[in-house]
Amino acid sequence: MAAPAACTRFSDNYDLREELGKGAFSVVRRCVQKATGLEFAAKIINTKKLTPRDFQKLEREARICRKLQHPNIVRLHDSIQEENCHFLVFDLVTGGELFEDIVAREFYSEADASHCIQQILESVNHCHQTGVVHRDLKPENLLLASKAKGAAVKLADFGLAIEVTGDQIAWFGFAGTPGYLSPEVLKKEPYGKPVDIWACGVILYILLVGYPPFWDEDQHRLYSQIKNGAYDYPSPEWDTVTPEAKNLINQMLTVNPAKRITALEALKHPWICQRERVASVVHRQETVDCLKKFNARRKLKGAILTTMLATRNFSSKYDVHGRSIITKKGDGSQVKESTDSSTTLEDDDLKGLTGSTPPPSPALTTKAPVAVFGSPSSSKTGLNLGAALLQGVQGYQARKQEIIKMTEQLIEAINTGDYEAYTKICDPHLTAFEPEALGNLVEGMEFHKFYFENVVGKNCKAINTTILNPNVHMLGEDAACIAYVRLTQYMDKQGTAHSQQCEETRVWHKRDNKWQNVHFHRSANSPSFSFAPSAHK
Repeated sequence: MAAPAACTRFSDNYDLREELGKGAFSVVRRCVQKATGLEFAAKIINTKKLTPRDFQKLEREARICRKLQHPNIVRLHDSIQEENCHFLVFDLVTGGELFEDIVAREFYSEADASHCIQQILESVNHCHQTGVVHRDLKPENLLLASKAKGAAVKLADFGLAIEVTGDQIAWFGFAGTPGYLSPEVLKKEPYGKPVDIWACGVILYILLVGYPPFWDEDQHRLYSQIKNGAYDYPSPEWDTVTPEAKNLINQMLTVNPAKRITALEALKHPWICQRERVASVVHRQETVDCLKKFNARRKLKGAILTTMLATRNFSSKYDVHGRSIITKKGDGSQVKESTDSSTTLEDDDLKGLTGSTPPPSPALTTKAPVAVFGSPSSSKTGLNLGAALLQGVQGYQARKQEIIKMTEQLIEAINTGDYEAYTKICDPHLTAFEPEALGNLVEGMEFHKFYFENVVGKNCKAINTTILNPNVHMLGEDAACIAYVRLTQYMDKQGTAHSQQCEETRVWHKRDNKWQNVHFHRSANSPSFSFAPSAHK
C-alpha cells in the first residue's frame, strides 16, 4: 500500500493526468504518485452537494476499503478530504470487466469458470474474515487487473458494503441488485455474510451457461422465483456440465442461509480445489455466445435506467420497486412498467422513489457514468463505483459518428412528418419520457403517431433542427447513449421566425446490423417539444 501522506493536499502527493470517466458529481483521472512514480486512479468527488448522510456513506466506504488488503480486491491507497472535494485513490485497473474478457477469449471451459469463481470466492472470504459484507456482488463489479492473459480478477465497488461482528445476523436494510438479491433480503429477514454467497451462486451459474438462474420481465415474479429458490438445469446446455459444478451451485443457492455453504467451505469444494481432476476442460462455445447476449442486454438496460434516473423523473411516479404506479393514461396510451433492473438499490433510494420522504441526494441515486479504471474500455457508474460500461472497442469513433447521424435522420423524419421513416428508425416498443406524457413513461408508437397525423407540418411553414454538443457513450458494440441540445428554428404561418431549444437523451440498440432508438427523454424545462413547437401553444 502507498505510504500515508505526510500532508493533506492531494496535489502535494500526486500529479493528475488524463480524465478516465466522469459523472454529475465526480470525475476519475489517472494520477501519478510523485514519490514513487506509480500510477493510480483518482476518483474526485464534488462534496458541495453531499448531505450529511452521503458523507457517512462515503466515510464508511473509505473505512471498509482501507481494511481490505487482498490481491483480488481493488485497493484503496489514499483518501484525502479537501474543501469541496474528496479524493479516493484506487488501483489503476485496466483490464475491463471479467465477463467481457471471457467472450473475447478463444477458449473457455468449465475449468476456466472454476478458476474465475475461485478468485471471486477468495476476495469474498477475505471480506468475511475482515468483518465485511459486500452486498452487491454482480458481473459489473468483477474487473481484471490488466489486459494481460491470466490477469487477476478484482472485486470492486464497496459502496453498499457493511461491517459486521463475527457471524452477526441483523436487518441492515434493503440493498443490492434485483437479480442477485438473496431470499432473506427479499423477505426482509435478518441477514449477514450468506447474502454474498447467494450472489456468488448466481454468478457461477452465469459463468457456466451464459444466462442467469432467475429471470423474468416482471419483477414480482422474479422475486418470487428467488424467494422459492426456483431454478433448474435445462437441457441441452446443462447436460455437459459436471455434477460437481451443479453440486456447488446447489450449496450456494440454498434458500436457508443457515444451511448455505460459506466462502471458506466453497473454496474447499472438489470442483475448485481439485479442478484439474474434476472440472471439464471442453470448450463451451454456446456459453460464450449466450454470455455475449447477456452482456449486451444488461448494458442496454443499464443505459436506459441511467437515462431515467439521471433525468430525475423517477420520484413520485414510481413505487418502491421502480414500477410505474400508473398503468394507463387517460387517452388510452400504454404506460410502461420498469420491471427489469441492473441498477443497485438501497433503502435511501427506495424512500426517494416512494415520494413519502424527500428524494435522497442525487449523488447517491443518480447512476450517471462516474468512474473508469485505467482505459476508455472500462467505465463505472454511480457515486460508489457501480456498474461498469465498456466504451473502448474497434471503430469506437466511427460508431459515435454513426449514432449522431442516426439521431439526425430521426429528427429529420419528425421535421418532415415522415412517419414511415420514423417507425423504421425506432423500436416498436420505444419508451419515452416527454413533457406531453405528463412525466409518465410511455411505450409504443401510438403516442407519437398522434402528432404525425395531427400536428407535424400543419402549423409551420418550415422547420430546421440543429444538434448541439452531442455527447455519445458507446456501450459495447451494439448499444449507445447520446445526449445533446436540440435547437429548432421554424417559421410560423404568419412568416415570423422562431427559435427554441431543449435537451434530449436517446438510447440506441443495434439489431440485425441496424440501429434503432429504444428509449429517449426530453427535458421539461423549456417550451420546446419533440414535434413542431408552435403546435403546443
